[in-house]
Amino acid sequence: MSEEVTPAAGARASAIPRPGEVFDPVARALDVVGDKWTLVLVRHLLNGPRGFQELRQRTGIAPRVLSNRLRQLAAAGFVASEEGEGHRSVYVATERATDLEPIIASIARWYVHHAVEDLDLDIQQFTETSPLSILESLPFLLRDDRARRANVTFELRLTGEGGGVWSIHIRDGQCRVEPGFASGADVRYTADARIWCAVALGLLDARDAAKRGLLAKEGGREAMDPYFHQLARPQKADSFHDAEGAPAE
Repeated sequence: MSEEVTPAAGARASAIPRPGEVFDPVARALDVVGDKWTLVLVRHLLNGPRGFQELRQRTGIAPRVLSNRLRQLAAAGFVASEEGEGHRSVYVATERATDLEPIIASIARWYVHHAVEDLDLDIQQFTETSPLSILESLPFLLRDDRARRANVTFELRLTGEGGGVWSIHIRDGQCRVEPGFASGADVRYTADARIWCAVALGLLDARDAAKRGLLAKEGGREAMDPYFHQLARPQKADSFHDAEGAPAE
């Protein structure tokens, strides 16, 4: 018979370590950036300096929570405060925060790719969302296969609540969204802000909106919607048509 193996004298029996005793780079990183608002606020500051109210408008975060998070981010070296136009204070992303950009983009794209099928996203919760929030999310919604060799500029003119004018540039697999008119735009769209939001989310078909006179398009044959992922399932899109008083075709 083989000799039974027993633990050496003084050896500690196998035990579950405390979290602090484990070196796990993912866990250690999340200790630093794991709070939801850290990545959300850094995401918006990566697009340029923002004032306190601008950050509130883009995130919906309560004033006290925002003030606390900005202090924490400044202490951790992710955010700095500087003087902007009109001597107002604005917040800017530091170099340490800029290093988080690919992580933020990957999280956003993971959500876009999996939200509908895997997470059963209720797209109806976004029917009243702001056009600005969708526009600033377009880089995360970009379809890599369609945009890889693209070189096109769209101008978007939105009326009604949340309206304005934006330029959307798609170049070699990248999307850049800027406020203002687009000089030499390939295509110009005009629509009510809520209608365009429904088209962008996939709740309303762009061609159907154009047929019904809800969306006007000028310029070349290029269309904006094929370049972006849309979140709504076809059956969920019907409810927007019903709400507008016209059946889905």
